[in-house]
Amino acid sequence: MLTTAQIDRVVSAALAEDAPWGDLTGQVFLPADATATAQLRARQDGVLSGLDVFTAAFRLTDPATRVRARATDGDRFAAGAELAVVSGPARAVVQAERIALNLLQRMSGIATLTRRFVDAVEGTGARITDTRKTTPGLRALERHAVRCGGGVNHRFSLSDAVMAKDNHLAVLQQQGLDVTESIRGARRQLGHTTRLEVEVDALEQIEPVIAGGVDIIMLDNFSLEDLARGVEMVAGRALVEASGTITLDTVGEIARTGVDVISSGALTHSAPVLDLGLDVAVTAGR
Repeated sequence: MLTTAQIDRVVSAALAEDAPWGDLTGQVFLPADATATAQLRARQDGVLSGLDVFTAAFRLTDPATRVRARATDGDRFAAGAELAVVSGPARAVVQAERIALNLLQRMSGIATLTRRFVDAVEGTGARITDTRKTTPGLRALERHAVRCGGGVNHRFSLSDAVMAKDNHLAVLQQQGLDVTESIRGARRQLGHTTRLEVEVDALEQIEPVIAGGVDIIMLDNFSLEDLARGVEMVAGRALVEASGTITLDTVGEIARTGVDVISSGALTHSAPVLDLGLDVAVTAGR
């Protein structure tokens, strides 16, 4: 789902920000005909994501650079592993290095954290998904990273599905409108392929929402006991999603309540970057 066009748009903007008029240091210190070889190595254990993005940084800087992959997106690796080898004109390799690493470290950090969440719910049947709490402009990259870590994606944008949250329901209540009938009315306006999800924050809201004919019901910030009770009340009439301050310490217990999906913004907004290094060796030109 991560296309070359998406990658090139993000990477081109990052390269232009970093070197709008070229790399002045490289121009004055590195001979124009010097070449370089660089090894991409892991400095800690993790899950790889963003190798195509990493490669694009060098390709867009100078098509003469080459990246030979030693791993693929989604692979787990240990500290010290060689993940790729970059070779080409020294000026291009040094100029693209920081952008290539910044994006790869960010994406691999997300993939690594996501894998920890996925491992924590193994055997329960619950799926780990992201949210729209992504870095503006980087959503496609960060969502790809979630998939590399074994997670799945929520709606990509506001245009993809209907998701009525607490603010939407509050407006209905202020207008004196019936929630069940409002959901049915929304359903009549949608195409048959469009899903409809509604968020609730109390058990008593579940039945009126289910009666409206939703595809997914989100139980937001429910206790473990109420999550289990909510799953029983829904009784398979819709997918049940749990959300709200999901952590690695709690996600396993939440999954064991029987929910179908667990969404966490932390996958993208709180993932630490993964420590990766690029060891560059320059060969002087003749």
